[in-house]
Formats: sequence, C-alpha cells, structure tokens
Amino acid sequence: MHISEGVLSAPVLFSGGLLAVAGTAIGLKKLDYDRIAQVSILSSAFFVASLIHVNIGPSSVHLILNGIVGLLLGWAAFPAILVALTLQSLFFQFGGITALGMNTVNMAMPAVLCYYLLGPLIKKNHTTAMAASFACGFLSVFGSAVLLGLSLIFTEENFWEVSTLIVLANLPVMMIEGLITAFCVSFFKKVHPVLLGTNDR
Repeated sequence: MHISEGVLSAPVLFSGGLLAVAGTAIGLKKLDYDRIAQVSILSSAFFVASLIHVNIGPSSVHLILNGIVGLLLGWAAFPAILVALTLQSLFFQFGGITALGMNTVNMAMPAVLCYYLLGPLIKKNHTTAMAASFACGFLSVFGSAVLLGLSLIFTEENFWEVSTLIVLANLPVMMIEGLITAFCVSFFKKVHPVLLGTNDR
C-alpha cells in the first residue's frame, strides 16, 4: 500500500510528514536501547514482507505485518516502519520520498492503535489471545487501507472509487495477516512470552 510520487496534494503530504515526525519522536523517546535488536528484526520483517506486491492504481497490495510489529513494539513501530519504507523507496522505488511521511502514518498509526486496544487482551487466556491477535492483524491492515483511501480522497474527491477498490482488494490480505499474527502470538506465548509482556505458558 505504497503511495507513489506525485499523487498526494501538498497539504496532505505536509500533514503526513508532521504526523510521521511526531510519531517517530514519541517512538524513539519510548524505545529502550536494549530493544534495538528487536526493532531492527521487525523492521526487516516488514521490509521483506512488502517486497512482493501487486499494483492497484496509485497504490499496491502486499503483506504488511504491521499488526505484529505494533503488538511487539507499540510506539516504536513508527521508527521501525519509517526505516523500512525509506529503504524500500530508495532501493526499489516502492512509494515516493515525498509521500514517505504519509505512508509511514498509514502503516504505523493503525499498528499503534491496535497495540493499545488489543495488546492487553494478548495476556489473557489462549482463546482470547488468539481472537485478539487475529483482530490485530486484520484491523491493522484495514486501518492502513482506510487511511490510505482517506489520503487519496483528501487530495482529490475523484479518488473515491480507487480508495474503495484498495480497501476491497486488501480484504484477503487482512485475513492472511490476521492468521499470521495469531500464529506468531501463539508461538511467542509458548517459546518467549516476555516478548508479549507476559510470562504465561
């Protein structure tokens, strides 16, 4: 779901840039230095997952993994995703440099929201944790698709049909991301529950 260069209007680009700077600053402030390796690994996972994509109009469909990134990192998802998107833009021209701020907000903001809304449920019993982790994966992608659509609509109202198509095209991705997130949470709860902030086994 990378927004290409020259698509968004200046006010949308400026707003996205400000929000991305604010989110990244908060993420860096809250980041413990002993978790830098974890942030790097998750940023790399996000980078690799987004390499295989299918173009749809001014955007694209691909795996994102922002749900699991958000669950494990919270606000640190902003700098992790920003680094991955920057490298993708520079090396593979996935998304524009000027749209980097808005692309970061579109990916990271739903991840952070899911961290606060669903993160506490991950510490509950197995059934609740699986349902919450699936919802986190699903809703993170859904939120990213909606924010992307809004970015386009605020640029030009004629983008409404394209925005609707982007959300619908990402429905299969939402389901897959939900399953992947649930699998990852189940695995972490068994082998390294401290990653999820719980000692439950």
